[in-house]
Amino acid sequence: MPLDSLCTYVHVQQMNQKIVRIQTGIRIERRLLKVLKGLAESLDMTLSDLIEGMALHSFENKPAFSEETLEKIKQLKSVYDLDWTSQDSHRFKEDSE
Repeated sequence: MPLDSLCTYVHVQQMNQKIVRIQTGIRIERRLLKVLKGLAESLDMTLSDLIEGMALHSFENKPAFSEETLEKIKQLKSVYDLDWTSQDSHRFKEDSE
């Protein structure tokens, strides 16, 4: 089940899994963060929930998003001028490096 469909179900059903979340100070590319925040907002979920769901789906090699949500991601990438692909992630280098 795609993440975006699952999230609607989870928000309605109230998960009974007890978890412990910790505050972290990750660094992430600016435009990518804007797309992720916009997507989380459009799915009515927190950024943390979105990232956790994406990671867990990825770990099981399952698609995280429906075709409709992939179209929304495409629109957000255009709005925030995000042209990176998965291949680009292997070549990221910060200005200070």
